[in-house]
Amino acid sequence: MYRRVIPGQDRLDLPFGVELRTDNRWVQFAAIIPWEKIEKLYQANFTELRGQVAKPSRLVFGALFIQWRLGITDEETVDQIRENPSMQFFCGFESYTTVKPFDSSLMVHFRKRITSEMMKEITEAAFAAEAKKAIESEDDDGDDNGSAPSGGDGNNSGAGESDANKNKGTMLLDATCHPADIKYPTDTGLLNHARELTERIIDELHEQLRHPGYEKPRTYREVARKDFLRFEKRRKPSQQQIRNAIRKQLQYLKRNLETINEQIEQGATLKCIGEDLQKKLETIRNLYSQQKQMYDERTHKVDNRIVSIAQPWLRPIVRGKANAAVEFGAKVATARIGGFSFIIHMDYKNFPEAQHLKESAEEYRRIFGFYPKVIIGDKIYGNRNNRDYCKSKGIRLSGPGLGRKSEDAKEAEKEQMYRDSCKRNAIEGDYGTEKRKYGMDRIKAKLDNTTLTAISVGNFVKNAECLRKKRAIEAAKREELRQMSLYKKRAAGVI
Repeated sequence: MYRRVIPGQDRLDLPFGVELRTDNRWVQFAAIIPWEKIEKLYQANFTELRGQVAKPSRLVFGALFIQWRLGITDEETVDQIRENPSMQFFCGFESYTTVKPFDSSLMVHFRKRITSEMMKEITEAAFAAEAKKAIESEDDDGDDNGSAPSGGDGNNSGAGESDANKNKGTMLLDATCHPADIKYPTDTGLLNHARELTERIIDELHEQLRHPGYEKPRTYREVARKDFLRFEKRRKPSQQQIRNAIRKQLQYLKRNLETINEQIEQGATLKCIGEDLQKKLETIRNLYSQQKQMYDERTHKVDNRIVSIAQPWLRPIVRGKANAAVEFGAKVATARIGGFSFIIHMDYKNFPEAQHLKESAEEYRRIFGFYPKVIIGDKIYGNRNNRDYCKSKGIRLSGPGLGRKSEDAKEAEKEQMYRDSCKRNAIEGDYGTEKRKYGMDRIKAKLDNTTLTAISVGNFVKNAECLRKKRAIEAAKREELRQMSLYKKRAAGVI
């Protein structure tokens, strides 16, 4: 059950006659966030008119925002809201209170109700208008006149269109991986963990079948543990030693899975072990099948490879970076427009980001009413399909053009590519800021849908901080001009 709350509250009753300053960052954040849009989207989660009343949307979203802005745990988020009057104002409280606003366990439900699809609409409502202002300003400045249209082959189909519909602005495209908070997976480590879980399941199923004359199945867990530790203590095991360790763990795991099947045939039920262990048992069976296939075929590749038993939806994302050749988490394709990041696509599979260029351009047109003048990405975006699409829409795609060129054209193209690469640094900087400052380098959410929500909220928080600082700089400039005007008037004797 949900009761609509008017999110237009703009003050907080504080003790001792204290008032919040307008330069308080939480007051400034509150002015940025589209509370009405959030309220409309959030209340769609509730169709029943009975049951316990849910927490207001402003408190729910505010708690998630505070958590990602400060990089704190669920428990610390609740304590911060209870102790900080500025955060209570931000979350929509009418008066300061020291009462605990909610139990920290509800944060999981908050992340389930604020989905990544909702966050896409909220981000658009909060930053699209500001991004459009930046696009118009960029177009007025004539920063990119469309010369040397690399990849676009010089064709501008929008040249004869009205000024309102012509291509405007620059869109930066790229993709990154936000790693999940899991132990680095190895074949032997995964098999050992699976073996330990199956031993736990065997023990719980044994309690159902215990009766006079029934003997507990043997698991050889002590021997298996010693084998695993003996292998783990090797600093640089050879390929044959790794293969032998995997073979032993596969044998132990196979025996345990067969024992579990025998216990089920004898009358044991999986309901007693809980839903979590049931899901992990199904994952373990798939893991065993994959590992056995790779062992038999002497390969390290398999479709939909499992890298975490607790989060089986995670996949290895090959990045080729110097510090992390492979990462394990969700891959995110984003577009940077007017200084703000908009998520285009998220998936746990290692999708080719170049295939989402058309989707990005169409989203750009849907939000702003026109196509971008320039799309800047790395070399992977310059395939034939993307070139043809950009040519048909009058968009200049960064990268070297096709065909032979004169020496002057080569120099102009080289200079244009250098300018594009300088601009592209901005989206790389966004990823660095997200990961270093807002905790996106280690996503601690444990469910597949809440992980995507966490990534979306983190992106929103970064955008909100950028807009807050932008407005603060503009306000400081206005105040400086006002003070200069007053100084001139005093010097002239006007006042």
